[in-house]
Amino acid sequence: MRRETSEPQAVVARAWAPTLRRSLKLFNDFRYEQSDPRRFYSALAGDSVGQLAQHTDLAGATVLDVGGGPGYFRDAFAHAGATYFALDADVGELSGQGTVATGTVIGDGMRLPFADGSVDVCYSSNVLEHVPDRARMADEMLRVTKPGGVVFLSYTLWWGPWGGHETSPWHYLGGRYARRRYRRKHGHEPKNKYGESMYAVTAAEMLRWARRQEAGDVLLAAPRYHPWWAHWLMRVPVLREVLSWNLLLVLRKR
Repeated sequence: MRRETSEPQAVVARAWAPTLRRSLKLFNDFRYEQSDPRRFYSALAGDSVGQLAQHTDLAGATVLDVGGGPGYFRDAFAHAGATYFALDADVGELSGQGTVATGTVIGDGMRLPFADGSVDVCYSSNVLEHVPDRARMADEMLRVTKPGGVVFLSYTLWWGPWGGHETSPWHYLGGRYARRRYRRKHGHEPKNKYGESMYAVTAAEMLRWARRQEAGDVLLAAPRYHPWWAHWLMRVPVLREVLSWNLLLVLRKR
């Protein structure tokens, strides 16, 4: 069943809006993603809570963050009243803030170590582009979500300005070229290795998945960081790949 919205959650929901001001703030914080990740990811975590509040009540909810890394999102979800679990395959990522927090699980996003229908919200932010089988991870997120629960799945688009991550904008000349160029310039491999830990994921790929899957109802398919009046971009092939930066899919489990 769909969770009822509590009064505190309703306040959070009203406080969040996909305005141009919100978009500009996120893009400004993004400039510090490499130099001050806490600043950017904390801002993104707060934004995510507001965005999720449009679709479900987080107070008392169990949230699984697939690819949660060092846990920058933990405080924001806990403040909203959720019980938060983070899953990551990389122990180094999980201990990025010095310690591995309670509620942290080491596992594979394509084989989630959780029972069917065990969480109220399954959340993943900017992880899918690092997964070789995207549809399988998305299916797994739906599997572990309770009926009436929400899946929030967001990822970076390959043909967008940040598609190659730290190798951008050279990824426009090919992922392998961008990786070689980075290695020549810096003397070491990039953190995100094209073909190994980063893949050329398009909006079209996961929009097709969303249409063919039968486990959930699609509530939203939109460019995550854009204001509401730019959501039409996701309906335009090619243009959406270049200008959307990031695709957000929100589904409710049937």
